[in-house]
Amino acid sequence: MQLLPRSLSGWTMAVFGVFAAALGAVGLIAPGALLALMGFAPVGGSGRAEGDHTVVFLTASSMAALNMGVYYVLASLSDWKAFFRWTVPFRLLTCAVFILAVVGGRAPSGLLGVGLWEGVGAIVTGVALRYERRPIPSDAGGLS
Repeated sequence: MQLLPRSLSGWTMAVFGVFAAALGAVGLIAPGALLALMGFAPVGGSGRAEGDHTVVFLTASSMAALNMGVYYVLASLSDWKAFFRWTVPFRLLTCAVFILAVVGGRAPSGLLGVGLWEGVGAIVTGVALRYERRPIPSDAGGLS
């Protein structure tokens, strides 16, 4: 395994992975800070209604983000192109679901940033993969 990504698409995966892992760690260590960073108003423990499991959900989501971030970084270091390709449609799907959740009133507008981050990341990764697959022109001026 390399110490740094070898390709442009690997770098896109590494950047996303580092951010996902870092935000997952923040959510585990300081959930209120993560909520504030996303534009949500954190509610203190005594202000929560009986049966409010927001902190449990945030802990589970943060752990998933931390794990996912590590997976992305490891995939980038091994230049696992198949994994990179698989992420593009699913990250676009995530983008669409999060945007529709906000538009449909199921989620506050703070979730738009997460959806847009996923969508932009998917597009950048897809463009990088396409760029890497382009044919390399042969030396037209060389002798045959």
